[in-house]
Amino acid sequence: MNSSLRTKLSISYVAIALICIMLISVFTTLFIYKHFEEYVKQNTEQKNREIVTTLSGQYLGNGKWNTKVIESIGISSMENGIILIVKDINGNVIWDAKAHNNGMCQRIIEHMSKNASRMPGGGKSGYTEVPYSINHNLNKVGTVEIGTYGDNYLNERDIAFINDLYNLLWAVGIFSLILSLLFGNVMSKRLVSPIARAIDTAKAISRGFYSDRITDKSNTREINQLTVTINELAENMQKQEILRKRLTGDVAHELRTPLATLQSHLEAMIDGIWPADSERLKSCHEEIVRISKMVGDLEKLARYESENLVLNMDTFDITELAKRQIHNFEREFLSKGLELKLTGTDCIVYADKDKISQVFVNLLSNALKYTPEGGEVVINIQDNVANTEITVTDNGPGIPHEDLPYIFERFYRADKSRNKLTGGSGIGLTICQSIVAAHGGSIYVQSTYGKGTKFTFTIPKI
Repeated sequence: MNSSLRTKLSISYVAIALICIMLISVFTTLFIYKHFEEYVKQNTEQKNREIVTTLSGQYLGNGKWNTKVIESIGISSMENGIILIVKDINGNVIWDAKAHNNGMCQRIIEHMSKNASRMPGGGKSGYTEVPYSINHNLNKVGTVEIGTYGDNYLNERDIAFINDLYNLLWAVGIFSLILSLLFGNVMSKRLVSPIARAIDTAKAISRGFYSDRITDKSNTREINQLTVTINELAENMQKQEILRKRLTGDVAHELRTPLATLQSHLEAMIDGIWPADSERLKSCHEEIVRISKMVGDLEKLARYESENLVLNMDTFDITELAKRQIHNFEREFLSKGLELKLTGTDCIVYADKDKISQVFVNLLSNALKYTPEGGEVVINIQDNVANTEITVTDNGPGIPHEDLPYIFERFYRADKSRNKLTGGSGIGLTICQSIVAAHGGSIYVQSTYGKGTKFTFTIPKI
């Protein structure tokens, strides 16, 4: 069973917290305890040296000692859990804690054993008496044996400190676990909520509801990118839906008009209203040619957009190809009172000559239709480092700004009336885009309404 992202994130935070707690525990055991143990040893050694120094001050000279003070030091040490045996230079006992109070010494030793067993490795230790020399004026005058229990013996305060440290670690661990649960829940909710919103929007898009948008903002850059992408997808799908509906209407209009004309003409001739003379038949033939041309354009577009489009690549001078197209359109431009010019440099390209010719034909046809009498159309060819750039510029009425994003869509025409006198079927620019894309180039349009239009397409270098 697949778990939710929110559950996985919460578990991840808890797992990270547990790992951190374990690492802290190991670190404490390996480092802090060792350093503390070393500190305790040094502190014990310092106390033992202080006892030795105090005892050395009780030597009166000539083998004599201040036994009353030594006894007082021994009793005080016993009360602090330290067993002393003081001897002179000859090994004679001056004061012995066991002889003074053996029962108390046994209780001290048992207490030491109990404390030692509570520490790692302490159970293997045993009670020992470590001898220290007592010196007077740099001369040894006796010894003191100080009872201890192993090398890692800790007293009550030391063990209390270690236990407090462990309790603190447990408290920190439990607090960290609870905090990680709360933090993980909050963070997972903040991360998952916008993703869930994006999923809902994507589902709505899949069902055809393209107006839904994600308005929630996130502090996470990737989630913001996801929501922006989903919104852009919904917007593009909505635009495509509008274009699809418009495309259906445009195709219906393009077919309905000539078919209605044919139907009315033929019915009139069949009913004897109009005579079936050459003029009537010629009008019917023109409408049939118009339908055939549109169907031919559709077939041509389907072929150009096919993934199996075959390009007959060859090396040729595109400037010469442009001059040839200018020559072909020369009479039509002159009859409309338009000037057609070619500027730029000679450029050699590697492309499909016939299909690039089709691009020129479509762009020049558009310029011819929309440029008013007395206008000018200029073809410019430039050879760049990465590609060859061709522009076709006119000073016609231009294209409205709201129509520019859709100008290369099938059947799209800025003229909403779709007057056959002011334009074709609206497939020519789509064909240009398909041909240029098949060559690995790009085509785009720049236009200022009322001032003119410039189409630019590029052909990559070999």
